[in-house]
Amino acid sequence: MLFDLTRGELAALFGADRLATVPATAFPPEAADTGGARLLRTVGAPTGTLLLRGSGEDGGRLPLVRDVVDVEDFEGVEDFEEAPEGAGAWPVIGWLLNAHLALDPGSGAVHAFDADEESVRQLHADVSSLVHVTLRFQHLLDSFAFGGGDDGEDEDFERLEDEVGRIVQETSAIDPLPFEDDETLWSVIGEEIAMGQRFTGG
Repeated sequence: MLFDLTRGELAALFGADRLATVPATAFPPEAADTGGARLLRTVGAPTGTLLLRGSGEDGGRLPLVRDVVDVEDFEGVEDFEEAPEGAGAWPVIGWLLNAHLALDPGSGAVHAFDADEESVRQLHADVSSLVHVTLRFQHLLDSFAFGGGDDGEDEDFERLEDEVGRIVQETSAIDPLPFEDDETLWSVIGEEIAMGQRFTGG
């Protein structure tokens, strides 16, 4: 795992009731004992920006990529070169923006499948990177304090942009994939946050 994460660390930031996990029984046998599956089972991820599948879903198995997208739609698509053969059998672990997130049990990488765009790309080198970016952005959304006055609005957005930039820089030093270019899902979300979107408070 690229990032060292513990259940206690996440619970201290968000509270245990805001952490979603995926039970071991939800994974297909070939993925159940992988590092990514263990992390999602024991540590989980904060709810909000990322929607994990498998939590409270009748104890059933996670859908596979071929269950949620027509893999044939991706054949011949340039972006599909990032997805190795057999991607249709990968478990879908979550949903981010318009994309299904799938775990490659072989490499441990997380790929994003966007059926609307008929595109797929590797989004994270491993699941710890997914949880890391999720917790950093979710914590920023929970903890950032706007000044509340018109005079300080520009300063607020400068601080907010700096915080997003710090997350991007610190993450990219370890895993460059989440913010590889301006088109990644996380780059889009980071831009939205920097513009003051995605905040649920007053």
